[in-house]
Amino acid sequence: MHTDTLQSRLDFLREAEKLKDVLRSGHTSSGRPESTAEHTWRLCLMALVFDDALAGLDPLKLLQMCVVHDLGEAIHGDIPAIHQGAHPNKSEREREDLRHLTRMLDAPLRERILSLWDEYEQAASPEARAVKALDKLETILQHNQGKNPADFDYAFNLAYGRKYTDAHPLFSSLRALVDADTTRRMLGDDASPPRPRGT
Repeated sequence: MHTDTLQSRLDFLREAEKLKDVLRSGHTSSGRPESTAEHTWRLCLMALVFDDALAGLDPLKLLQMCVVHDLGEAIHGDIPAIHQGAHPNKSEREREDLRHLTRMLDAPLRERILSLWDEYEQAASPEARAVKALDKLETILQHNQGKNPADFDYAFNLAYGRKYTDAHPLFSSLRALVDADTTRRMLGDDASPPRPRGT
């Protein structure tokens, strides 16, 4: 690979580092605001952990989509899901931000990243729909696990992303578990969810 290509890819990685400082509305279990990069990391981990229950899907493509799905947020930040209705142009803005972020890359890599993002955004494949479901589930999981402000709207979780989480038995089963956690949080029970006993 040519030195200029290597340098441009390093420049891209330096600019993508901004995603580490983009904060989301949820908090970690210690009470610190979560970053988009941290959300992306655990989304990738979820795709790996549940890969064996997603027969027929391309695991590499799943991980690639997980990595790029919020990458454009490195430019203008995250819009919390609860406020996205007030931002009808969110998708267009995020794609333009991703184009800006990838501007220094060689054309084949830039187009591959944009193509993965487009496929995800349009839910245009089984992999994209799976990543969308996992994205919603990871967000709810973090909301329930986080040490959030007292006025945090847990009720939002109960309807969030059902279009995707209800479309596959694995996601429906996971959804039932995280919804139970949401209900506990709404009732003020911050204790960890009960775990099944070993046999």
